Amino acid sequence: MSDSLDRKISNSPFSFGDAVNFMIKSYKTEGITSLWRGNSATLARIIPHGALQFTAHEQWKRVLHVDNAVDPTSKQNLYNRFLAGSLAGVTSQSITYPLDLARARMAVTAKEEYKSLLDVFKKIYQIEGMRAFYKGYVPTILGVIPYAGMSFFTYGILKIKYKELSDPPYHQYMNLVFGAIAGMLGQTSSYPLDIVRRRMQTSSITKKRADTILGVLKDIYREEGVRQGFFKGLSMNWIKGPIAVGISFATYDFINETLGKLFIVASQPTQSS
Repeated sequence: MSDSLDRKISNSPFSFGDAVNFMIKSYKTEGITSLWRGNSATLARIIPHGALQFTAHEQWKRVLHVDNAVDPTSKQNLYNRFLAGSLAGVTSQSITYPLDLARARMAVTAKEEYKSLLDVFKKIYQIEGMRAFYKGYVPTILGVIPYAGMSFFTYGILKIKYKELSDPPYHQYMNLVFGAIAGMLGQTSSYPLDIVRRRMQTSSITKKRADTILGVLKDIYREEGVRQGFFKGLSMNWIKGPIAVGISFATYDFINETLGKLFIVASQPTQSS
């Protein structure tokens, strides 16, 4: 079982030491490949999700005139920047949500339960029906609004402020730093709802009641309290999240700028000797 998901669906206390011990135990009992359990489903989801999210973000920024504002730091433009990020997250998450659910199921079950990603979809459809593919969708969307909005907003504003205040040329490695900060803030702002969605996604496996968002919130609060329930494992996500988001933003900007330069060069007419 993936520890990242295990801590979100279990009501047992979490500590960083427990996470390390879990990885050691998994390695000893199931081998090194157990640490990547469900990774194929993650990759199958993250590729279209990332492509859709960044593409949607560019389109939403264009619709909301974010980059064309006279004053990039005006109150209205700041609001539109946050909104563009949120809408980008909602767009990509809505399209790829069944893949996210399949990843969660693979990560919290023994490897004998599902043979492949296709097997996950097949069994969910046969046993639970089509509606099961969007179980936990509402808390996911409620969570992605602050997460994506805060991430894109923070990343964009930090880049603008840095370029305004710094004298030396802008260095690409700063994108990693700004992306990491954006990822940390985004993760923190939406973490409780991430707990809720994972419990709803895996309720048929854990056999815990998870019919409504309010019901899950009440159960978590009653059984575990605020800190251990709603923010359990957040410290681990502060390690993983900033790294993943930082690399994602930096890679996107690097590829975007590189392709832009290549297209400019390719579009220039060649001079005959």
